[in-house]
Amino acid sequence: MATLMEGAVVRRYSRWDGPMKNAFTVDVEDYFQVQAFADVIDPARWDDYQPRVVANTTAMLELLGERGVAGTFFVLGWVAKRNPDLVRQIARAGHEIASHGMNHRMITAQSADVFRSETRDSKKLLEDLCQQAVVGYRAATYSITKKSTWALDILCEEGFKYDSSIFPMRHDYYGIPDANPLPHRLTTPNGARLAEFPISVLRRGGLTIPVAGGGYFRLLPYPFTRWALRELNGASQEFVFYIHPWEVDPGQPRIEKAGLVSRFRHYQNLKRCSARLRLLLGDFEFTTMRAVLSQMGLLDPEV
Repeated sequence: MATLMEGAVVRRYSRWDGPMKNAFTVDVEDYFQVQAFADVIDPARWDDYQPRVVANTTAMLELLGERGVAGTFFVLGWVAKRNPDLVRQIARAGHEIASHGMNHRMITAQSADVFRSETRDSKKLLEDLCQQAVVGYRAATYSITKKSTWALDILCEEGFKYDSSIFPMRHDYYGIPDANPLPHRLTTPNGARLAEFPISVLRRGGLTIPVAGGGYFRLLPYPFTRWALRELNGASQEFVFYIHPWEVDPGQPRIEKAGLVSRFRHYQNLKRCSARLRLLLGDFEFTTMRAVLSQMGLLDPEV
């Protein structure tokens, strides 16, 4: 098993010229591809649904452009195949392209051979489109768990330099509750080394509070999110923020067949998300995940 609790942070405190910068990340997938709807939407029928990922990602690019922020876009291979110009547009705007796999299947539902094939194909596709090395990976639904740490070795073997798939909390879909919550270098089951930028949580009074984005960003009041993220930065800890393009799209079609909990998680406060994003980008400094990890000394200089 990977050594996920090791304190292998090369340098605990970053040195920035100016305010500390955090990693802004976007998981580029469409509304019908989320795990919350997996029980009612067959991936074989994804092409039957109205696509909205291009318009929503473009809106995200415009917002980041207004703020002068570069981020990391973890692009799903399925989306890239159908929208190659979108990948090129993201790269031309100065953002980092990283991999979100091919078909948004949780790693825990894949064999090692299938995972390797999809991961390799997605990486090659993205690199061909953006003409830059793709060195970062994020699993669908953060599905690197204690049952799937074998995937970390495959990432290393396929040329990835960092991962951002481990959520240091307990959840019904994902999570490694006792994982190291700080950006660090972990040791894979086969002894390789890989930089890991876990999804950020705030730990207070025995509680682990998810504050890094997505549904938590929409469900928690923004003043609380801002306070929690400031607490992390105040402790000299860079955080990662993540968002999906569909989260800025309150007009997306409703999947009425989904369960009540799934619909609540997906649709709650979609109308408020864009305004909250503007506040967030004004309250914190952001850059790409690759830049943050490099600044911390967790990536080799040539990466």
